[in-house]
Amino acid sequence: MKNRIITTLLLAFTLLLSEGIAAQEFSDLDKSPMDAVAYPTSHRESNKAIKVIYSRPQLKGRPLSKLTPDAKVWRTGANEATEITFYKDVNFAGKDVKAGTYSMFTIPGDKQWTIILNSATNVWGAYSYDESQDIARVTVPVSEDKKALEAFSITFDKDATMYLGWHTLRVAIPIQVK
Repeated sequence: MKNRIITTLLLAFTLLLSEGIAAQEFSDLDKSPMDAVAYPTSHRESNKAIKVIYSRPQLKGRPLSKLTPDAKVWRTGANEATEITFYKDVNFAGKDVKAGTYSMFTIPGDKQWTIILNSATNVWGAYSYDESQDIARVTVPVSEDKKALEAFSITFDKDATMYLGWHTLRVAIPIQVK
């Protein structure tokens, strides 16, 4: 009898504890989902040289100029600042950069964008951006494409040029892996 009471109490206690686990609530999908892109882009290639982790905001009827304001530091995506990892030393649009992980910020403009690599990582947005931690700043031209992209996107071509694209705007950043 005593064992039955103890067993019943243990079972009741276990059920009470497990109810909190079953009631766990998960958040909905992020409106600007996180994505990653790597160079080389082939999934069969295991020797990656570059990896970019970023969030992909969407236009949703908003003008691009409101989301990437001219002459202001932008996190190059949404949520946390975009992070780029170089697994090897690179030449980043004319600037030598050591292997490592950096935050990538941009300063959009009509005809050109300034691309910034910054040593601060794990930062939210550009709110705490500190110019004194810049590793490299390069300026690249802006071009237009006929195809409009709803979501901000980053990709690489076969030569390691990194492309930023949103709506019809395109920015190419040449990278040479050493």
